[in-house]
Amino acid sequence: MRRLSILVLLAAGTAWASPELSKKAGCATCHAVDKNKEGPAFQETAKKLKADAGAEEAMFKSITDPKTTHPPMKASPEDIRAVLKWVKTL
Repeated sequence: MRRLSILVLLAAGTAWASPELSKKAGCATCHAVDKNKEGPAFQETAKKLKADAGAEEAMFKSITDPKTTHPPMKASPEDIRAVLKWVKTL
């Protein structure tokens, strides 16, 4: 039971921190939760992440590969992965 409580707290902390992390990482410059800006809305991205098991890794690669059209990110790979995991919960 204690382990479950810790996992729930960790998951809640990650979900709570991710909107702020998306701002810190620079994602919120081009993306919003519920509307398209320069990039697609996070809710639209969430649909793709939920529909395709390989989408999360593909999106990570498209964000971090300098050969793609995605603007360079100053965020760490861990932060980018955390934001993708949060987006998937929307």
